[in-house]
Amino acid sequence: MSSIRSAIENTIPISLFNRGLAGKIFDEVKRYGAKVVMKNNTPECVLLSPDEYIRLLDEINDARLLTAATERMSHFNPATAISQEQVDQEFGFTPSDYENTDDIEFE
Repeated sequence: MSSIRSAIENTIPISLFNRGLAGKIFDEVKRYGAKVVMKNNTPECVLLSPDEYIRLLDEINDARLLTAATERMSHFNPATAISQEQVDQEFGFTPSDYENTDDIEFE
């Protein structure tokens, strides 16, 4: 029953825009969440607030990063890992090369 209620409350006919109610619709989207715009009884588009859109994009990005990290870790072999000291020696890094790197962020 809640899905029927949600469908009724969260869909709007496109004709409301033609009646000058866009401002009211945008306020409802900001206050209550996404709305599905219907045109000829068919979903035409979804209206989201900018904050919700950014939140969804961030969630998708996080999921993609997690998928990539999980895939990489599935092939990780600890026997092939090398220590920081080995990297430093191979490339000639010294402790002074790592000074002032606290602000660097790796993803």
